[in-house]
Amino acid sequence: MEMGLPLFYALSLLLNLVSVTGDDSTPLCSSQFNTKYKPDSSGLHLTLHHPRNPHSPASISDVPISTILSHDEARVKSLAHRLSKIPSSRPTSLDHHLHMKSVSDPLTPGGSVGLGNYVTQVGIGTPAASYVMVVDTGSSLSWMQCRPCAVSCHAQVGTVFNPKSSTSYHSIPCSANDCTSLRSATLNPSACSSSNVCIYQASYGDSSFSLGYLSKDTLSFGSNFTFPNFTYGCGQDNEGLFGKSAGLIGLARNKLSLLSQVAPKLGYAFTYCLPTTKSTGSLSMGSYNPAGFSYTPLVSSSLDDALYFLKLAYISVAGKPIAVPASSYGSIPTIMDSGTVITRLQSDVYTALSKAFVAAMKGHKKVIAYSILDTCFEGKVASSTVPAVALVFDGGATMKLRPENIIISLNSGKLTCLAFAPATRVSIIGNTQQQTFKVVYDVAQKKIGFAPGGCR
Repeated sequence: MEMGLPLFYALSLLLNLVSVTGDDSTPLCSSQFNTKYKPDSSGLHLTLHHPRNPHSPASISDVPISTILSHDEARVKSLAHRLSKIPSSRPTSLDHHLHMKSVSDPLTPGGSVGLGNYVTQVGIGTPAASYVMVVDTGSSLSWMQCRPCAVSCHAQVGTVFNPKSSTSYHSIPCSANDCTSLRSATLNPSACSSSNVCIYQASYGDSSFSLGYLSKDTLSFGSNFTFPNFTYGCGQDNEGLFGKSAGLIGLARNKLSLLSQVAPKLGYAFTYCLPTTKSTGSLSMGSYNPAGFSYTPLVSSSLDDALYFLKLAYISVAGKPIAVPASSYGSIPTIMDSGTVITRLQSDVYTALSKAFVAAMKGHKKVIAYSILDTCFEGKVASSTVPAVALVFDGGATMKLRPENIIISLNSGKLTCLAFAPATRVSIIGNTQQQTFKVVYDVAQKKIGFAPGGCR
């Protein structure tokens, strides 16, 4: 993907700014948060909000489902591109416009942020202030919008962070190891400003991006958990599909991710329960109670060492495995992803699932496709008539899906669709299927675990 003109001009400007400077002008919003952190012996616990919950601190409840599905497709395509390692074309005019160090490689799209990501709140700076952040298991580098927003900041809930207001803030020089590590964290090279400040570039497959200065500051969760010298991006140009959040928390396995940076203190694991639109969920960092979980091994992959790969063994409908060869499940890689809304399955697997599901939906009229969903039925479907669907992973770990994990209601109840879609290059276990399950990513023990009834 070539660097777009807005991103190019933003980079050209940042290369020549002396430093990040504060600006005490009127913030975008002065809302304050009553963030509740729950530290205990089993780790740190935060509240997670569904992006379409009207009570979420950064709700997108007014966004049509058709828009969410189209952006979900953009996220999936960009993840597939990322795993295919297809080289991008270099923008030929880039080097002629940079006054200092040039970016020697083109920007590479990461996973599209889209509109399906859950949000939580964290503290940044000294004294700490609370900010609403997108949580993404498909991203590594965390970043947030920063004043003076030298190019552009999207509208967010709450005040935009001012680096001058934090006594613990400092930018990272170009020679630092963290600057060198940006390529693996963002899939893009770093750049260097005229004042020797490292510039990060986080670009996403739907043309969203964040561009700014790599920085360190104190990350905090209440008064009990503080992490000095947390590395993150201080964004000066942030454009695209980030909702009303202040930025993004990366929970992938790269060393610059939030997970890796807090692991020495809390442990190399995290657990979440993704809520529905009518409930709240949780995100826990560190040690956890293993009772009730069934586990599947984390799979190592040369395609990407930051994403969470696993093996899907089979799918059952109404208690019977669907009619597809076992080899079809492993013909393309499978990942867990918190930001993909609709689960994607290898095309043969999806076709078999759709056929079995339609056969079990006796008395329901199948109708034409809606966006990316092609197994749809007329009207509302009562939960009691939805056939049981189970996802069974290598090692026996099983997700026995609830009706709400299986179907979604569209067009004010005029349509009901199976919440799965076909894929050609990567299978993805999306967040509709994960909702209300406790899911633990135990990176230290190289396993993922599932437990039902984690949140309602």
